[in-house]
Amino acid sequence: MTRETRLAEVFITLADTLTDTFDATDLLHYLADACVELLGIDAAGIMLSDLRGGLKLAASSSEKIRNLELFELQINEGPCLDSFHTGQPVLNVTIGEAREKWPQFEAVAAASGVKATHALPLRHRGNIIGAINLCSEHTTLLTEPDIALGQALADMATISLLQNRGNTEQAVLADQLQAALNNRVLIEQAKGILAEHAKITPDTAFDLIRDHARTNHNRLLHDAENIINGTLHLHPTTHHPKTLNP
Repeated sequence: MTRETRLAEVFITLADTLTDTFDATDLLHYLADACVELLGIDAAGIMLSDLRGGLKLAASSSEKIRNLELFELQINEGPCLDSFHTGQPVLNVTIGEAREKWPQFEAVAAASGVKATHALPLRHRGNIIGAINLCSEHTTLLTEPDIALGQALADMATISLLQNRGNTEQAVLADQLQAALNNRVLIEQAKGILAEHAKITPDTAFDLIRDHARTNHNRLLHDAENIINGTLHLHPTTHHPKTLNP
């Protein structure tokens, strides 16, 4: 498959909201994985604005960036927060430069192996609903085409969230985004249960849940709930390398 064909598939998936099975949680996890695959970064985390206007973690591509994003929210400093509050990208900040901008964030990011960080706003026509953090464990910086592609992915996902089923009223949008934030809590719970029972890492547990959901055309939340209530049992032997199949 050519890169052009792959890009077309990703954008079609991000734009495909006119189905009964559309789910904001699935869309956000798909966006995080797509950024890792297409931009040559190592991890991506997505924050959304909640009903009170604050940011909450909504999706992440790995346990490492999940913990980093949660710490960023705790200390109230870092690239995602800057991008959300300004509505502008934060680009190619090396770990040395991050020390000057966000000293507390930099210390934890460096300890996690991050060498460069970036953030892109989730925005459309002045409406900023969150931001996506991109982290690299190498010093290679994003090129102009990478930046343009990353923002296009973020913009497409934002439009899909805003226009799902034509619901553009602010109250309806707020409810949808709050549901995505609430769903993350259940997914984290299912991930923890599976990791404990199967004696695997949280990242491997999430890969199992996500791959099973995509293979069986289920919502991610559906499989997470079934793991929590004990009706779905997954094992590492069923795990395959993660893909981005729609």
